Amino acid sequence: MYEKPLILVVDDDRSIVELLRDFLENDDFRVAAAADADEAWTAFRRHAIHCILLDVMMPGQSGFDLCRRIRAESDVPLLFLSARGDDVDKIRGLTLGGDDYIVKTASPGEIVARVKAILRRAGASQARLPRALDFGRLKLDLSTREVFVEGAVVSLTPKEYELLRWFAEHPRQVMTYEQLLSKFWEGVGDKHTIRVHLSRLREKLELDPERPQYLTNVWGVGYRFEGSVP
Repeated sequence: MYEKPLILVVDDDRSIVELLRDFLENDDFRVAAAADADEAWTAFRRHAIHCILLDVMMPGQSGFDLCRRIRAESDVPLLFLSARGDDVDKIRGLTLGGDDYIVKTASPGEIVARVKAILRRAGASQARLPRALDFGRLKLDLSTREVFVEGAVVSLTPKEYELLRWFAEHPRQVMTYEQLLSKFWEGVGDKHTIRVHLSRLREKLELDPERPQYLTNVWGVGYRFEGSVP
């Protein structure tokens, strides 16, 4: 099943974010938004991001500072957005690991075209994932395929790990029984098959499997991963 690329737009000017959202979604992208570096870092750690549009000047941590943090963990395509077009800022942004530097006077159409060009050059048919997904007491190390609950390694079967990773990479997104059967069992099985596996995962991950915080039911439809749980 084709999944639209996810673009993270980071800017404290809501009007710019919404304008870019309209243009990006019109070109078949999904959009996640953040108003500052902290929100952006959380989104980066919890989602499979294909490309980042990053404002330079923001309250608190700057876009340059955030770029350093991101480049320590990922080579995700990153384009700086700035009201300033002087060469010093451009050189600094590119030196820090930015793939492009766009002055905000550029039209939204041009910005979308730059995003497409970067993704083509990066061969980004799949997201550049962070090395870990952090949900407070639950953490996934994607490089080692290890899962930690309150700092202790939890033993999962390969199927359980792939299920959990898929949910964790798509927090708050409802996964239907049909989607899960198609992706993980090639369409062979039924709702009971899924329920058994989700029940085993809950036993290993949840404080109270009868009242799950992470893997919740969407009655009659499927399941959802509540990624905001601390």
